[in-house]
Amino acid sequence: MCSKYISTLTIAGSDSCGGAGLQADIKTMSALGCYACSVVTAVTAQDTTGVRCVVDMSADLVERQLRAVMCDICPSAIKTGMLGDADVVAAIADTLSSFPRVPLVVDPIIAATSGDSLMRQGTLQMLVDRLIPLASLLTPNLPEAETLAGMNIRSTGDIHMAARHILDMGCQAVLIKGGHADGKTKTDWLFTQTGMVKSFSAQTITTSNTHGTGCTLSAAITAYLARGLDLVCAVDKGKRYLSQAIKAGAEVTTGHGHGPLNHFFHPQKLIIQP
Repeated sequence: MCSKYISTLTIAGSDSCGGAGLQADIKTMSALGCYACSVVTAVTAQDTTGVRCVVDMSADLVERQLRAVMCDICPSAIKTGMLGDADVVAAIADTLSSFPRVPLVVDPIIAATSGDSLMRQGTLQMLVDRLIPLASLLTPNLPEAETLAGMNIRSTGDIHMAARHILDMGCQAVLIKGGHADGKTKTDWLFTQTGMVKSFSAQTITTSNTHGTGCTLSAAITAYLARGLDLVCAVDKGKRYLSQAIKAGAEVTTGHGHGPLNHFFHPQKLIIQP
């Protein structure tokens, strides 16, 4: 019997400065012992201060990339990141629906850390209609959760209400990330279709190096799901990995804006399964 690596797949945009997007996903998945595959949805010209240009890949090219990976390597878990074009979202949903289901983490990236928009008109509705119903887990930050739920979030009660609206879109679970909230701790809230509610808190780390935090967390959760952990454990370990990566890179200067995390603070070797 042949052994194999634990494989993961990121379907995301390229970040030319390497801190977010598929680069952050690949670094994270690799650091957690997984063999990371990628499907490029867009190419950005960006640095730590902002996004200069975005060019979306054609839906046909995205579909061809995705089918190539799915037919050959069959990843154990998949995540999506930047999906700027509605036709690309439709192509991904159609393609994934034609293969056996594996855990799918959807990170609904609407804007970059710098505030630059990364989603074209009509794409969000396509995401809601076609891709979110396929998701094992949706991972919006607070602004993204507000957009998806169509409401302001100012309290814990608002988070619970927003989660109910989002779960009604068909995803199996939603993790509303609290990184944009003020305070000495950051708390993420996990809600599932079965009614489970669980919070995950971590101490706030004072640093401007926050480029790619959302990508990193969703990629870490994807890696842990691929490794066979259940959802709660995957989220818990993913959040711990994120906090350690932020802390390890907090005092390092890379660029002139929001710098990246230290994804390789304690890298693991590729895990080989018998």
